Formats: sequence, C-alpha cells, structure tokens
Amino acid sequence: MQDFFRNIFSYIQNSVRSISAFPRQQCLGLLLAIALFLNGCTTSATTGDAANTSKSQQPISSEKIANSATTSATTASTPPATKSIPTNQSNSKQGTSNFPGLARLEGKATVVLQVKGSPITIELDGGNAPLTAGNFVDLAQKGVYDGLVFHRVVREPQPFVVQGGDPQGKNPGFPIGSLGTGGFVDPATGRPRNIPLEIKPRDAAEPIYSQTFPQARITVPPVLQHTRGAVAMARSQPPDSASSQFYIALADLPFLDGSYAVFGYVTSGMEVVDQIKQGDRIESAKVTQGLENLKT
Repeated sequence: MQDFFRNIFSYIQNSVRSISAFPRQQCLGLLLAIALFLNGCTTSATTGDAANTSKSQQPISSEKIANSATTSATTASTPPATKSIPTNQSNSKQGTSNFPGLARLEGKATVVLQVKGSPITIELDGGNAPLTAGNFVDLAQKGVYDGLVFHRVVREPQPFVVQGGDPQGKNPGFPIGSLGTGGFVDPATGRPRNIPLEIKPRDAAEPIYSQTFPQARITVPPVLQHTRGAVAMARSQPPDSASSQFYIALADLPFLDGSYAVFGYVTSGMEVVDQIKQGDRIESAKVTQGLENLKT
C-alpha cells in the first residue's frame, strides 16, 4: 500500500513539474487527468482486483470525473477501455518475441474505415508500435470492426475523443450505454485476446512494455504522441488490458502521452471523424496497404 501511494505521489510530482511546459489551454486537461487518476486509484485500492474486471476500458472516464469534481468542465474525460484481463507479462524491457501468439506489424499499413458512407484513412506505425498496430490490422483483416458502434463521443466542454471497437456492439439490440466492457475473443481458442501496453520513448531503440512512463520513471516524450487525429488503444486500469477498443483524438491531448498506446494517425477523413455521433457504426474496416507486413 505504501508503494501504491508513493507511485501516486510521484505521478503528481512529475505532472506538476511539467505544467509550466504545457500551453495554457492544455493545463485543464492535465489537471482533469490527475483528478481521474486519483479517483480511479482510490476505487481500485478499496475494492480490490475484482473491481478492475468490471470497469469499462477508458484512459479517463467522464463518469468518474463527474463523480470527483463539481464543475461542468469535469465532464471532459479520457478515452474508454475494455474489460480487464490480467496477463503474465510485466517486464517493461521485454521485446515482441516475449509475447508469442500476438500479431505484429513490421513496417507501415493502411486501414480505411467507412463511416456513414465516407472513408477515414488511418496509417499504422508498426515500426514504433509493432504489437499494437499488428493487433489492429489483424482484427480489421478478420472483419472484427465491421458493424461495430462508436459508443463514446466526447466533444464538450472541449473536443476529446471518439471511441469504438467493442465487439458487443455488433448486436443491434445491445444497449449503447452498456458498451465499453467488451474485448475480442479469439474464435479459434475461445479465449480473450489482450495486448501489452506498448509505448516507445523518444530516442529509444524499442518500446517499453506493460508500464506507463510514470511507472517506469521515463520523462522523455513518446515517439507517437496524442496529437489531433492520433489513433490509440483504450484499456482499463491494468496496463496490459487493451484488446479491440480504440479511440481517435479530436484535439491534441498531451496529458495522455506515456499512459496510452498510440499506434497510428488519421491521414485523411478527419472531417468525417468530427461528425461522428454516438451510435454511428463502422460500416467496414479494410486493410488497403501493408498487409504483407503483418506477421502472425
């Protein structure tokens, strides 16, 4: 428990020291992230691991912020996550070979989402996020994203994210308000697939795994940052809990850097992303380039 609160204190110290380097308009987002982090950690500490498996995957949830603050600004939150399924990998220095059975992308690939009849083109960066990008390409190639719902859209009080990828959303009768807890279950094995948190620090030879930058005491920024149009994996509190849910950043969100894994960027169609509403569906997700770079 002492280590738990020491980690929280370290996170706040690092965040406060970095405030002066942020543009003024980003400070609100940073403080919201700290408030949400503290609220989430308190819940976890008091309810135990069982609580983690029931939480929706979200970097920062608007519901939690609403419960921990009183101003309307607190409804601006962070992207969702999916049901937490702990993994055995915990060494931040492990490479991709330490995660057998997971797809990896060796190079670039392009995936085009069709939403309301319009394309959203995403370039995936397997050079800097091989497992995270490989997972997305593999799921798109399998048709997992076809027909799924964008169940979370946050634009007020400032642009935040659109999020989708919960396989439960393929059922048109499944309530949208209950989405956010599902992940991909491999039909070949009948087991859920989760991927490790994978973030590459700037100037590093390879990503670190299974730890956030604050946990690993890394102070340099990641190579892939949360700029507008960034595509990243949603997860619940355990680092290695991402599965199929992803989000697209509607604005620069630097306070998420080092805590959530960006693996690509929208290269065209952001005007389509800007019009997405809760309940809109991904009509199709097609790998149009780079499929030969996918290794399974």
